[in-house]
Amino acid sequence: MDEITLTRPDDWHLHVRDGALTQAVAGYSAAVFGRAIIMPNLKPPVTDVAAARAYRDRIRGVIDDASGFEPLMTLYLTDDTTPVTIAEAAACGFIQGIKLYPAGATTNSDAGVTDLARCHDALAAMAEHGLPLLVHGEVTAPDVDVFDREAAFLEERLAPLLERHPSLRVVLEHVTTARATEFVRHGPSRLAATITAHHLLLNRNDMLVGGIRPHHYCLPVLKRERDRAALLEAATSGNPKFFLGTDSAPHPRGAKVADCGCAGVFSAATAMPAYAEAFEAAGALDRLEGFASHFGPDFYGLARNTDSLTLRRHPWSVPNALPAGDDVLVPLRAGEEMAWQTVVGPQAGG
Repeated sequence: MDEITLTRPDDWHLHVRDGALTQAVAGYSAAVFGRAIIMPNLKPPVTDVAAARAYRDRIRGVIDDASGFEPLMTLYLTDDTTPVTIAEAAACGFIQGIKLYPAGATTNSDAGVTDLARCHDALAAMAEHGLPLLVHGEVTAPDVDVFDREAAFLEERLAPLLERHPSLRVVLEHVTTARATEFVRHGPSRLAATITAHHLLLNRNDMLVGGIRPHHYCLPVLKRERDRAALLEAATSGNPKFFLGTDSAPHPRGAKVADCGCAGVFSAATAMPAYAEAFEAAGALDRLEGFASHFGPDFYGLARNTDSLTLRRHPWSVPNALPAGDDVLVPLRAGEEMAWQTVVGPQAGG
């Protein structure tokens, strides 16, 4: 198979940052994806409808209207989020979910939730209004090993939350472990998960062996090879609970290569070729469309896209870096050859 045409995919987990960095990165996603769930972890975080509207306007302001790309906004859940705020979000028409960051879990999460018990009323309102909870699934207790934080979250936080709120829809974002895939697979139908391209292609050896590779550092961190294999099996299984979310999280190279480097993999420029590579390695290219284009909108209760995207087998070299104002961004698979290429758009190799 040398060419694949898919229903235009969506990205159900995307960071486009703000200001000049948005200008540098948003076009890569808009050229490929029809829609994207936009993460709200700015400084200050996006915690109300007015802030979400203003952020959406800023994103739209740097995207070519001809792309047809639609940013789907989210609010940042805090200990102080009220049912009134949730009701306003549900009524506005452009907010599609509420994001849970445990305080201190990742980039700009200091304002995140310290105790889920403080959010009971907000979570109940989300269930009432049909707004899903989008979860960064890690505990942040200092006595929990960084490689075990996801597993601990499933048992200590997510399982009780699902029991306390039996009608709340939940997306466990960027799952990284075999345990998480089993948890989602055997959980209720209102529980789903997104999977990134970098977690399908890389394990922790790719970050740590032969020297530290800061551009592979992300949160949740890359896990063991058996976890990567379990993620690939879940993504290619045809199970509609698993769908595409790049978690493309750009940081300028100067912020990645530093004494305390930032977490995040910039994958927007190479995302669909990377997913195609992973699915082809599993002998499952015929299942890429469901994962990338169908299962996400179905879970969110949105119509599938009506336009299409074509991927072509055409080897190309990923640039070592891409411009971002006064600095550069290092994309996923920088300096390497990729077998698949998207036919249209400004993405690297497009």
